[in-house]
Amino acid sequence: MKIKTKKIPLLLSLILVLTVSAKAQDQPQSFTLEQAIGFAMEHSYVLHNTNQDITIAQKKVWETISSGLPQVSGSANYNKFLNLPVSLIPGEFFGEDAGTYIPVKFGQDYNSDFGINVSQKIFDGSWIVGVGSAQLYLSLSKQAHEKAEIDIRDAVSQAYYMVLISERYKQVMLENLDNTKRLYEETKVYYENGFRESQDVDQLKILVKNAENEVLRSERELSVAKIVLKYAMGYDLNTAIDMSDKLDVFVSPLVNQQKTIPLDLNSHIDYRLAMANFQVSEKLLKLEKSTYLPSLSGFYSYSKTAYSNSANVFKQDWFPSSLVGLQAKIDLFNSGQKRSKVQQAQLERDKAATDQKLAEITLQKDYLTASADMQTARERYLNDQESRDLAQSILDKTHIKFNNGMISSAELSQQETQYINAFQALVTSTLQLLQADLKLRKAAGAL
Repeated sequence: MKIKTKKIPLLLSLILVLTVSAKAQDQPQSFTLEQAIGFAMEHSYVLHNTNQDITIAQKKVWETISSGLPQVSGSANYNKFLNLPVSLIPGEFFGEDAGTYIPVKFGQDYNSDFGINVSQKIFDGSWIVGVGSAQLYLSLSKQAHEKAEIDIRDAVSQAYYMVLISERYKQVMLENLDNTKRLYEETKVYYENGFRESQDVDQLKILVKNAENEVLRSERELSVAKIVLKYAMGYDLNTAIDMSDKLDVFVSPLVNQQKTIPLDLNSHIDYRLAMANFQVSEKLLKLEKSTYLPSLSGFYSYSKTAYSNSANVFKQDWFPSSLVGLQAKIDLFNSGQKRSKVQQAQLERDKAATDQKLAEITLQKDYLTASADMQTARERYLNDQESRDLAQSILDKTHIKFNNGMISSAELSQQETQYINAFQALVTSTLQLLQADLKLRKAAGAL
């Protein structure tokens, strides 16, 4: 019995730990915007693939370099002649008449050989250019990964803002529903005591239904916004998630501070990609030109051969042979094929130069447009905020007048609708302000 009683505290502790652990797992994980972006950087499927592209590019660089390093190969053969080759020897050597030939078979039925071959490029223009091109390919892969990271930050930020705005909208709609229900209950009491008409009660009931619909719509929009955020983050779609940051943390600095973000083309990823593409086209042009140059390589070969009339040739004598030499190669005539390839590469380089200039102009245009859009979004937000405050003030006064019997329920309904519309406009302009900030930072290369 003592042993069992000693086990009870241990079991209770285990149950307590499991219960606390289960409750902790039920709690949704909360993220700040930076934490959400950091999570996306680790779990994004897109970034996983771009990381793989970088690794592939690194392997490609070594593949190109290793093609110019010493190459060693080995070979082994075992042969059985079903019919030995026949050679014809003039019969004169054997006392036959002139013009006659005697068939003779040379060799033995079995032979075997093994050997090793070593080769090394001494000069090859295409290999020299190819190594540089492979390094540039690696740089392009890294820049593509960087651009993917910028796009992920943009997507997560937009989705995060949308969740915060949806939460704010739901909160206000719930408050509006509570106020409308309270007013509806008060009006029913007044009606039951003969101080209100049935039309007022019915009108407020319609307002309650409208407010309930807005709450349901806000809940659906919040649910969809969280799904989009989890998708952008690479987060489990079936796991709950919460936001740690508040909406005002992002909105207030944009309204109170009007700092300009300078455009730096040399640090902008799109401009650097355009420059890299031009460098690639130059490398390809050099590669085509390098085919005019001769190539020179050295080689060494060593082998041993054995012959026998029996299948077991390995007991026979093995005869060694070796060879060392140089091989030079140059194309003398190809009917203009190389010249055509060089001309095509020159045209591609010219196109890449034009694309680089176009990228410069386009980025400047996008930056100026984003700056103007940011100013417009800020001004619209301030106007909509003032309109919302006025609509709130009018609605509060209308409630007082309605409670005092100074206005009808129809006028109250009109002011209620005006307030909802004003708040919806503020929600829209808030989202546009945050999106304009993202667009400006992305256009300036600062995202």
